[in-house]
Amino acid sequence: MDTVVSGIRSTGNLHLGNYFGAIKNFLKMQNENNCFFFIADYHALTTHPKPDDLHGNIKQVLAEYLACGIDPEVATVFVQSDVPEVSELYLLLNMNAYVGELERTASFKEKIRKQPDNINAGLLTYPVLMAADIIIHKANKVPVGKDQEQHLEMTRRFARRFNMMYSVSYFPEPDAYNFGKQLIKIPGLDGTGKMGKSEGNGIFLADSPQEIKKKVMRAVTDTGPTAPDQEPSEPVKNLFTIMNVVSEPSTVKHFTDSYAACTIRYGDLKKQLTEDIVKFTEPIRVRINDILNDKVYLHKVVSAGAEKARESASKTVREVREIIGYRPF
Repeated sequence: MDTVVSGIRSTGNLHLGNYFGAIKNFLKMQNENNCFFFIADYHALTTHPKPDDLHGNIKQVLAEYLACGIDPEVATVFVQSDVPEVSELYLLLNMNAYVGELERTASFKEKIRKQPDNINAGLLTYPVLMAADIIIHKANKVPVGKDQEQHLEMTRRFARRFNMMYSVSYFPEPDAYNFGKQLIKIPGLDGTGKMGKSEGNGIFLADSPQEIKKKVMRAVTDTGPTAPDQEPSEPVKNLFTIMNVVSEPSTVKHFTDSYAACTIRYGDLKKQLTEDIVKFTEPIRVRINDILNDKVYLHKVVSAGAEKARESASKTVREVREIIGYRPF
């Protein structure tokens, strides 16, 4: 059984793209592996050093993942800042991470362009903290997106460097957890790119039916097909992609056929798509609100998760300290 570690951003609500992309695979993954899922609240400070409501953000994201089916009885679910051992390993790994290699990371270069007034040390050493999150649990698999592939390679480098420096075979070099064809990419409503919070083109799992209707009805389309079997434009193709994952096959066929026959009415398509998205998300939204209002359950989840995560992390840090040479008198 593989040990898998995955961080969850503590900023931003989950949207349909998150659900049909990572979360559905997490649900399968948690039953087949030893999984550690954590809310990455330290990472959030690299770009949001003074969040408006850090605790509220953590609580919201945690509730949303639990509502989607992440099972704290099966996987270890915890908040990053509840495990101080991560900070200690981060410090120790930083001693063997070089400024030059950190400055060359694509994510660091991108961030300093986006936030030139907040180029902090945490932003520079972000890959080291990510490495600490992963190898502190001796993970050998990590689900990563395209934008995180370089960071995973650096995690492998830091693990390998530690092993070589101290002549041990202590840390495994984790590989990417490949979802393959199971990973579904959900496009946004603006006619371009994937669904995301920063793009402002997403439908969130916590959205009310009214919010969903407003967003879908404003979705970009075109003037409609002018010839039978005409290839749909990118915006229209995006709406059909979303319909394919939330609607009945008969509904998809009806609108596909009407598009091919040049009789489609985008207003009707959007109305049906709205109904189907609401039908899909409503049980999750209700569950999110129930969890948010259940302080006892949330406390139980994070307390048990922190205990399990610290048991794993403290063992690693204790052994790393001994390898380096820190021993009690």
